[in-house]
Amino acid sequence: MSVDHPILVAGPCAIEDYDTTATCAEELARVAQLHGFDFVFKASFDKANRTSGRSFRGPGLDQGLDTLRRIREALGIRVLCDVHESAQSTAAGEVADILQIPAFLCRQTDLLRSCASTGRTVNLKKGPFLAPWQVEPALEKLMDSGAKEVWVTERGSSFGHGDLVVDFRGLNAMRATGCPLLFDASHAAQKPGARGDRSGGDRRSTPVLARAAAGAGFDGLYLEVHPRPEEALSDPDTQWPLSAIEPLILQFARLWDCQRSLPPLPPLRS
Repeated sequence: MSVDHPILVAGPCAIEDYDTTATCAEELARVAQLHGFDFVFKASFDKANRTSGRSFRGPGLDQGLDTLRRIREALGIRVLCDVHESAQSTAAGEVADILQIPAFLCRQTDLLRSCASTGRTVNLKKGPFLAPWQVEPALEKLMDSGAKEVWVTERGSSFGHGDLVVDFRGLNAMRATGCPLLFDASHAAQKPGARGDRSGGDRRSTPVLARAAAGAGFDGLYLEVHPRPEEALSDPDTQWPLSAIEPLILQFARLWDCQRSLPPLPPLRS
């Protein structure tokens, strides 16, 4: 499935409060429209896959979905949220335009089927333990359960202990699925468990990863963004500063346009 405009899925890791979340959404929507992106605002009502049980998770289902509903209606934008349990799918599907399968739950059959049954678009985050060609069975579960549109998001693969690496060769295998392919430049800069009771990472890696993804041919960019990343209640090391979002997505857009204009290569023998 080809896209006419680059996709931008962006927003804070978790909903902290309404004002912070709405500020993010308004500015992201502005710069996305200015630079020709198909924009989707993302924010999680619950981050159930935290390293520690004491970590901040978000406001929960009811309050979180109310925040997303208010932002969606006020700005007229599409919104995306994670779904961690099958029981959350119906309520989330009544608010969110896109339901996201978290990377560590990407093979959970009942969760996949419940999200697909809502009729909403489903964004499947590829688990760091999956090879690129291993997303196909998960996609089959979604399609067999009624999903009308599925996106796939790459976020790197586990590399030893506490690190991730991105193998851009995997794009070819995932392109065969026919799904729009996004690149998560925030989680790809993460170092899982690096801080002991929580993940670490280095947001300075995000721009080079985003540029590489645009040049490789990904359909869109996935970013976690916060007005004050160092104060964020989750993933402070890898969320991108809201004040610096415009130059980053402009780099992606220009390289995306350039990649699309390249002449095709002749077919090669395997």
